[in-house]
Amino acid sequence: MNKITALLLFLSSFSIINAQEIIPFRMTKYNNLIVKAQVNGKDSLDLMFMIAMEEASVSPERIRSADHILFKDGISDGNTITTGKNTYRDVRFFDNELTGHEADGKIGTGIFKGKIFKIDYDNSRFSIYETMPDLKGYQAVPLVYRNGQLFIQAENVIDGKPMAADFLLQSGYSGGIIYSNAFADGKDLDRKLKITGEKTLRNSAGKSVVTKNGILPVLKIGGFTLKDVSAGFFTGELKTQKASYLGADVLKRFNWIFDAERKTVYMRPSRYFMDTYFKIN
Repeated sequence: MNKITALLLFLSSFSIINAQEIIPFRMTKYNNLIVKAQVNGKDSLDLMFMIAMEEASVSPERIRSADHILFKDGISDGNTITTGKNTYRDVRFFDNELTGHEADGKIGTGIFKGKIFKIDYDNSRFSIYETMPDLKGYQAVPLVYRNGQLFIQAENVIDGKPMAADFLLQSGYSGGIIYSNAFADGKDLDRKLKITGEKTLRNSAGKSVVTKNGILPVLKIGGFTLKDVSAGFFTGELKTQKASYLGADVLKRFNWIFDAERKTVYMRPSRYFMDTYFKIN
């Protein structure tokens, strides 16, 4: 074997080892990520990426037709999704789930199952890898994978005191963070945070849920520090927020690489790191 042939074989094997799939996305003004997809080779849908779920769904308020997704008791199994040059099989869809602005439904992390994947906000795309890509400039943060959902711990500096909380990564929420009732209760957040907005809703029994939005002075994730992060919490008689959310307005400030086992995520600031925070109306 001559040197040129050997070099070509080496380069070929290198490219296979580092092969990746690319899925482009579009970020809306609400920080939601939209993937253009063809389902079952027939229905062209705009699907919002939902990191907090594995499956897919269609919305009752969709604009585009989803006539070729056949549901039984609200579930459809065995579907294919094609995005660009990539086709993913055996995708489960749920029917009649509300989604974000400009989307016909949602698509979850199931298409990345068993693979390393990157949310690349700098280049508006997902990248899927067989082996770990270059991690230069990234910091490793422990990740907890539970019931198909991904959690990380972050430190909240409230009234000068650091308080740790576990956050569900929630790309479907356009804002910064939302605190669970378990975290918010007893911390006097409406006094210790600068409040920027408040809404009161009542159910048919007259019980109220009050949503308040404020400014968290400092949020620390790994070795990164974010300042003046928008933070929401609930007061009133009805308290149903079971998990704290790390929303899309924080997620977009980093590029994220998730390992195949979902035990570690690697973070690096994106081009949106210093952007003005999204205002919740």
